Amino acid sequence: MKKTLLLLCMLFTIGLNAQITDCSELFISEYIEGPGNNNAIEIYNPTNATIDLSGYSINRYGNGATSGPDSWPLSGTITAGQAIAVGNGQLDSVWVSTYWSLPVDPAFYSACGQHGSGIYPTPFYFNGDDAMTLEKSGNIIDIFGKVGEDPGGAWTDDASAGYTDANGGTWWTKRQTLVRKASVMQGVTQNPILFNPTLEYDSLPDATYTGMGSHTCDCSATGVNEIDVSYVMYPNPVNSGGAVAVNSNTKVKSIVLINILGEQIRFDNTINTTGFAKGTYIITIEFADGRFAKNKLIVE
Repeated sequence: MKKTLLLLCMLFTIGLNAQITDCSELFISEYIEGPGNNNAIEIYNPTNATIDLSGYSINRYGNGATSGPDSWPLSGTITAGQAIAVGNGQLDSVWVSTYWSLPVDPAFYSACGQHGSGIYPTPFYFNGDDAMTLEKSGNIIDIFGKVGEDPGGAWTDDASAGYTDANGGTWWTKRQTLVRKASVMQGVTQNPILFNPTLEYDSLPDATYTGMGSHTCDCSATGVNEIDVSYVMYPNPVNSGGAVAVNSNTKVKSIVLINILGEQIRFDNTINTTGFAKGTYIITIEFADGRFAKNKLIVE
């Protein structure tokens, strides 16, 4: 009984943080748990001001830990509407006791805006069952997962098991790229009773790195690098086999779409959906002036 009360007190203490309103503070916008050590946490600035990252950190509470997280301090600045992916920076193979820890993929490394140390332990050696936090001056401003809970292999979509993998639910936090839904406008500051990853995140195939460094959000900043960019994507939804035109007051350089196999398909300014299965696809639009926009395409 005493141990239970102690654990509850620790979990409650973790959640004691400043009140945050919509679009007023940084939050986690993307979670990448890829093959090997290709792991990253993307943070997004939903405000209309540049924020100094001094005092912010990304932290990993491994395997149900409630204290003593691995921590990585952030640096530099993040402009209004910008997203920055902070990832594992291991560039060489490292012998760890009984096995070789492999370097991250070059494509993954280049997609990250900042890199943590490539020496274990840092927060970027998470593996699907670790809670991650974004903190400011020691106060949690966003939580991914549930601090103090080891879900097994990963958190899942199985409500009957409290979203752990106790009953063999579908893994959502291991070998997945999860993108925060556009409707989410602030972080989770209180440690959740249950962590259901399907509520606030959309799942993309393993090793999906396109879109890292960009985010679409319903906050007034309108998403990374989309400020003052006006474009129309029509029709959306579209019937399978139809063409979707992207028109903008700024020249479109390229459009990258991720299909259900996780493959990247490039288009100019018209998306041909011939052969596409019904579903939701993530697209990234690159404009000629270097700005990006991310959107969803629904194929019916």
